[in-house]
Amino acid sequence: AGAETVKRAVELDVASRFQESLVCYQEGIDLLLQVVKATKDEAKKHRYRQKISEPTLFSDGKYHKQIRIEENATGFGYEKLFHEYLTEIVSEVWVEDPYIRHVHQASRYSLYNFLRFCEMLIKGPCKVKTIHLLTSYDEGGGRSQQISGLEEIQQSLRNYGVTLNIEFSSSIHDREIRFNNGWMIKIGRGLDYFKKPQGRFSIGYCDFDLRPCHETTVDIFHTKHTKKM
Repeated sequence: AGAETVKRAVELDVASRFQESLVCYQEGIDLLLQVVKATKDEAKKHRYRQKISEPTLFSDGKYHKQIRIEENATGFGYEKLFHEYLTEIVSEVWVEDPYIRHVHQASRYSLYNFLRFCEMLIKGPCKVKTIHLLTSYDEGGGRSQQISGLEEIQQSLRNYGVTLNIEFSSSIHDREIRFNNGWMIKIGRGLDYFKKPQGRFSIGYCDFDLRPCHETTVDIFHTKHTKKM
């Protein structure tokens, strides 16, 4: 299966479908690495390692794509943004965002956004088992509500076999999301790039694809150095 996936990646590469090709390379290489670890035959191990070293797209372990989300643009729900990077091998996710906080009057919807992000992970093709969240405490009077909200999400995820590890930092500024298949997504505004809905019964309140966005930039990287593996 790994060899076939790598073969498909080469075909996509030749067709200049580079982003799809990169996803296939990563999945195929991870499958082959699993076989290498389980194989005791040294000749077979050598062949598999040769196959793994073939893709040139990973030679320097670097990839970068940038998406510009314009002011009031729609069609940028979490599924749209993250789905193609959430391959079946993804089991662990890291979220660093200083503003995952409680929802209060005239506040941003960061806790709900994080909940929506977690729902996407559960519905996706990946088999996520652990989510690590690094955020900061609510600086106002909503700290206890922030903690209770995160604990409620934590308990709900536990019902789906997913562990949520929560850490707080007073010095965190960067916003990034990492998957253990090597993909890293940096969003200028973090998960909170959606505008406040016009009302509880307005279009876009439930479906984030229909929700207008704030202007922001999304940078997507691939940082896994396969040669070191």
